[in-house]
Order: sequence, then structure tokens, then C-alpha cells
Amino acid sequence: MQYKDYYQILGVNRDAVQADIKKAFRKLARKFHPDVSKETNAEQRMKEINEAYAVLSDPEKRAAYDQLGQHYRAGEEFQPPPNWDAGFEFSSAENLNFGDFFSELFGRMGGGGTHGGRGESRGFHSRGEDHHAKILLDLEDAFHGATRQITLRAPRVDAQGRVGLDTHTLNVKIPRGVYAGQIIRLSGKGSPGLGGGKPGDLLLELEFNPHPRFRVDGSNLYMKLPVTPWEAALGAIIAIKLFEAEIKVRIPEGAQSGQQLRVRGQGIPSKIPGDLILDLQVVLPAASSAKARKLYETMAHELAFDPRADLRS
Repeated sequence: MQYKDYYQILGVNRDAVQADIKKAFRKLARKFHPDVSKETNAEQRMKEINEAYAVLSDPEKRAAYDQLGQHYRAGEEFQPPPNWDAGFEFSSAENLNFGDFFSELFGRMGGGGTHGGRGESRGFHSRGEDHHAKILLDLEDAFHGATRQITLRAPRVDAQGRVGLDTHTLNVKIPRGVYAGQIIRLSGKGSPGLGGGKPGDLLLELEFNPHPRFRVDGSNLYMKLPVTPWEAALGAIIAIKLFEAEIKVRIPEGAQSGQQLRVRGQGIPSKIPGDLILDLQVVLPAASSAKARKLYETMAHELAFDPRADLRS
């Protein structure tokens, strides 16, 4: 994916107020709209202009775009980092139709609609709009539960029409057994209601920080398990430290590197517990001593083993 400079496309500065962005869009639309323009590339230019305006005219999408693109130039290869949107609080109004560039990035955020009070009126008594945000937890929280202080950043437009970020913190109780992708609903923490209506809710989507030993997929945990050649060849029972608990795993006789073992119910302890999936890796000791070299030489002479036999058949 190549980075597109939406400010450059509209011909405005990065600190332009919302009124200037709207003015620039209208000027370009009059010039490049395919129904009236005589420019040879009018249709393509209008597509780019619409895409740029769809993001920069929306305070939420503009704030996220600024966060992502501050270190890129137009045309450079662009790859958003994992969980780049963690800690952003977004409203959940209907999505806009986007072009190629940020459609996959903003598709899950919502946006569009109004953002001042961020509540859509359906009459005098109207419930406030729900907000949502992604937060990152440590994997240990899923096994023990915790109360965490979370800091969220919410886009806002000041009186001069400049887009910025407001931050606020809240204490969130994390129950034992939460899994990646789970939603925690905080009642009344969204937009205020209109005309005395109830406030909306804040929906927190849970993800986990990278862990040095485990990879998370839903409620399942994946772990690389090193084993010795003799454990793999003869079979063994191995003890594995799983946070504060210890479990024992049977390695089958004749196990190979790349083989997976599934230990049911030893993943994240959610309502339906996940599994622990072990990726076996046979690790060879180095021939760093005379005795070790002698053992390898004995194996080479006495074991009728050819791992490349299939390549010659």
C-alpha cells in the first residue's frame, strides 16, 4: 500500500481548520467534477479529492490519519503497525464510502455524521450514541482478572475549527477469562443523550500486548516448545509453566519438529476455555566437546537413518 497525502491532494496545510478543508474541496470539485470539467484526468482526480475530503472532513478519521501518517510522504510504502488504533475512542455512526487507501483501516471505526455532541437526534428524547475503543491488556489479566486504569483519546474540534485530541482516564474491571476480540460494555460512558435521553455506552474491544512466550488467537494460546532429540525419539513427559500453574504434557514417541500438540482446556479460561497448542521444535545439542562429538559419530555409524531418502527416489 502506498501512502497518499490527503492534505496535498486538497492543497491545504496540515493545520488547516475544517472550514478551509471544506472550501478547498468545493473549489476542486468545481474544477474536476466529470460533469463539467474539461480536464483529461477529471474522473480520477475527483475520486482522489472525494477520498481525501471523506477523511479530512471527519474529525475522527482525520485524527487517526494524522496519527498514522505523520512519518510518511506521498508514494512511500505504508504499512500501519499492529493495534495502531488502540486507545482511540470513536463514535459508531454509519461508515462513509472510502476509496482504496484507508478503507480497510477505517472500515471498523465508524465515523461520519455529527461529531460535536456525537449524538444523533431522533426526536426530543434521544439516547446518546455509543462509542467504541480498542484497549491493550497483558495476557496475565485474562488468567487472574484485574482493574486497569485506561487512558483514551477522543478527537474534538475547537471553536476555531481545529482538530485535536482530548484524553480522559477511567478504571476498568477486567474479569478473569477475557479473550482477544471480546467486548466490554461500560453503560453510560458514551455520548450524552438529547432532551433528557439516556447516555450511550462505551464499548471496549480487548486485545493483548505481545507476550514473549505465547501467541493469542481468540481463547487459544500458541507456544513454541523446545524438546531434546531423545525426548522426541523416545517420548517424554514435560512440565510447562503456565503463569502461576504448572501442567504436564506427554511428548509422543517419534515426535518431529513442526508437529503440533493440542492440550485441551489449557488456553484462556473463558466461559468455554481455549486450548494450548504446542509447536514442537527439536533442538540439537552442539558438538562442542570430545564426548559430544563421539556420541554424534557413533549415531552416524550405527543408525541406518537417511532423512533425504525421499529426495532421491
